[in-house]
Amino acid sequence: MAQQSTETDWVSRFADEVIAEAERRAPGKPIVCASGLSPSGPIHLGNLREVMTPHLVADEIRRRGYTCEHILSWDDYDRYRKVPAGVDPSWAEHIGKPLTSVPAPPGSPYGSWAEHFKVAMEAALEELGIEYRGISQTEQYTSGAYREQVLHAMKHRSDIDAVLDRYRTKDKATGAPKKQGQKQQKPVDEAELEAAEGSGAASEDDGSAGGAGYFPYKPYCTVCEKDLTTVTSYDDESTELAYHCTACGHAETVVLREFDHGKLVWKVDWPMRWAYEGVVFEPSGVDHSSPGSSFVVGGQIVREIFGADQPIGPMYAFVGISGMAKMSSSKGGVPTPGDALKIMEAPLLRWLYARRRPNQSFKIAFDQEIQRLYDEWDALERKIADGSVQPADAAAYARAIGTAAGELPSTPRPLPYRTLASVMDITAGHDEQTLRILSELDPENPVTSLEETRPRLDRAEYWITTQVPAEQRTIVRDEPDEELLGSLDEEARASLRLLLDGLDEHWSLDGLTTLVYGVPKIQAGFAPDAKPTPELKVAQRQFFALLYTLLVSRETGPRLPTLLLAVGADRVRKLLGG
Repeated sequence: MAQQSTETDWVSRFADEVIAEAERRAPGKPIVCASGLSPSGPIHLGNLREVMTPHLVADEIRRRGYTCEHILSWDDYDRYRKVPAGVDPSWAEHIGKPLTSVPAPPGSPYGSWAEHFKVAMEAALEELGIEYRGISQTEQYTSGAYREQVLHAMKHRSDIDAVLDRYRTKDKATGAPKKQGQKQQKPVDEAELEAAEGSGAASEDDGSAGGAGYFPYKPYCTVCEKDLTTVTSYDDESTELAYHCTACGHAETVVLREFDHGKLVWKVDWPMRWAYEGVVFEPSGVDHSSPGSSFVVGGQIVREIFGADQPIGPMYAFVGISGMAKMSSSKGGVPTPGDALKIMEAPLLRWLYARRRPNQSFKIAFDQEIQRLYDEWDALERKIADGSVQPADAAAYARAIGTAAGELPSTPRPLPYRTLASVMDITAGHDEQTLRILSELDPENPVTSLEETRPRLDRAEYWITTQVPAEQRTIVRDEPDEELLGSLDEEARASLRLLLDGLDEHWSLDGLTTLVYGVPKIQAGFAPDAKPTPELKVAQRQFFALLYTLLVSRETGPRLPTLLLAVGADRVRKLLGG
């Protein structure tokens, strides 16, 4: 076996713990890490943490030479809880049915509600390089895979009821479950709170409703397919179960050892699966981790009822979004991993999760902040190259760019994202113009094909066209602003002449950077490379505002060196009165 890691990042520490725990529980057997997702609606970037956390840990375990399986349970046998905004209200007739029995949203090519949302997530997970074994809970329950576990839970229903009863103490004043001193973590924003309802599992009833006693199993009605059913009797010997459906009025008696049209209630279902799959590591969201919630109660049920151990794993924090108000692709909903992968490369998205401990909140940028994130990523790559990187940062980078199975695709010539976005903004995606500009960024090492800059170029183009409001887009003037040019004083005219005289000599990204920052220095009697004083900075800002106004009729815009390259020397001369 490979040696235990000496790295200081959180993934390695969890891998150490999981390997030790797996050796204690079942020496020599494959190690199982688990995730669970409910395809009840768009699976968002907060849900991705449910998958990314065990993925990173499982991948580290594989890198060390152990056999490790990451299972992903699709909770597609959960009930359909509500009709989301934007969907035909007539879908309310399906509330109470399994997600796999509900028609897909209008216009979808898929066969069910569950499949519609599952397929989108599967595509994103593949692009992110996440290996897993998917398990459909519909298939598990309807095939009879859990039949023995269901019968066992029904046989021990009074024991389960007793465990649950420990947590049913109500606050006398409010009727709400007691807080028991836990700290509630507030979500990053309201939309994230709405999205956190996605699974519905945390608030699902525990089977205590009904006057005939406690039953941890809920049948789906065989006539209307809804779970609005009440178990009225159960015989342990014959396994005959009688139920009544309040939705359609159907009542029947079935033999549970032959009946596969229902499921265990969530607080029993989850621990049953831990035991069934031998899960060693599984994280849980904040909605599952407070006293009396699924994860806490499940730990007692898995030990006392199913004779197995609860997985180890952290509670993970919310993932927020910056700039989501401008989201266009999700119609105002919380962005999905698929949405994020349209504006950023897979390694960057992986890195955002890998570099933060699971209990740390962070935001994923859909606004201008994405440019800074990419700058940070590129700076990290430079530190990797020159050997100045810290060990934890190096580990997060290695986990971002690939897995135990190999490296993810990357951009051969990763030009700065902000530069690419500016160029795509100015050229409106015109390939020939784009290549001309990119080839002039560094004349000594020119870009010769747009393919060198992809897929980053495509991500930057998608971001600029879908996430930047029209009023912030850059439109270069067709004709010079003669009125403004005619009103300039001699000092302003001199600054424009200095710039135009230096264009040919400085026609590269670095050269133009030196030139535009240097003009105000030269005018003030300093060398072009002099360190700017506060007064010089003011003069630079005034000069930049003048150039922007003459070129794009606004006082701000893309970085000036990039803008000048994009406009082209001849057009710059025309617009600046040269």
